[in-house]
Amino acid sequence: MNRQLIGYLLAAIVIALLPALGAYPIFVMKVMCYALFACAFNLLLGFTGLLSFGHAAFLGGAAYATGHALTVWGMPTTAGLLFGTAVAALMGLVMGAIAIRRSGIYFAMITLAMAQMLFFFFLQAPFTHGEDGLQRIPRGSVLGIDLSNDFNLYYFIMAIFILGYAVIWRAINSPFGQVLKAIRENEARAISLGYDVDNFKLLAFVLSATLAGLAGASKSLVFVSATLSDATWQMSGLVILMTLIGGLGTFTGPVLGAFIVVMLENKVGEFGRLLSQETGIKWFQVLGESVTIVIGLIFILCVMAFRRGIVGEISHRLKKE
Repeated sequence: MNRQLIGYLLAAIVIALLPALGAYPIFVMKVMCYALFACAFNLLLGFTGLLSFGHAAFLGGAAYATGHALTVWGMPTTAGLLFGTAVAALMGLVMGAIAIRRSGIYFAMITLAMAQMLFFFFLQAPFTHGEDGLQRIPRGSVLGIDLSNDFNLYYFIMAIFILGYAVIWRAINSPFGQVLKAIRENEARAISLGYDVDNFKLLAFVLSATLAGLAGASKSLVFVSATLSDATWQMSGLVILMTLIGGLGTFTGPVLGAFIVVMLENKVGEFGRLLSQETGIKWFQVLGESVTIVIGLIFILCVMAFRRGIVGEISHRLKKE
């Protein structure tokens, strides 16, 4: 346990030093927001065994709620973030209360259906501005620190990510988390031991939705906008890819998966141009327009070579040795 905590501390120090080492703050903040989103999803699928196809609804819903609260209502930044997170928690409570009545693929389809209903609501609701989205969301300040400065915002987002990650870590390493694992492994046995499985599932769903909402609220500050792309079914699929590539049921796997996906989305075009210059093959120049194909190929390779995800496979092999 001490080694694990030391590892997390070293990782936090490295993340804190990244801007000083030349990393682009917006890029790293995007990774942290998606990493928190993937960790929240992993809490539900990796540790509880519930596959949701509608988690983008919480990411997008919290982003819209935060953006509206800051732009129209003029709330302070912290209050706006808490409001957006609370909206996601409420959405999770309603959606979870309905979805947990079924299991397996039926649970997944119910979450997808309700997420699509929310997507069309966001598309038509006046406060979301439709396909244009909410723009120029004010970042404001926290404790007198101006968040319009990218470096100030960087450490604020980092603090949010660490807080969300710590909540997930503590939840899993608690009696509550042990019951979730029991439900994942053998739900019938958990019921026979006297646990109210539906309540535990609902709590896990709400907690996952809340943290996904916190990620969406934070992302709206980073990009000063909230758009429909955050609430699409493609985003729900993307978070599944992040989790599976990194390692389902691991703590650091979703973080690595988020980094890989965001890196591919942002850097695959540059990599393609570099390959084109080095090899003289012009086809590589169109890689930037084929990000989804590249991500799909990476996913296939990871599934074939790392059936437990990258982190999961490495951990499994180290334990065998």
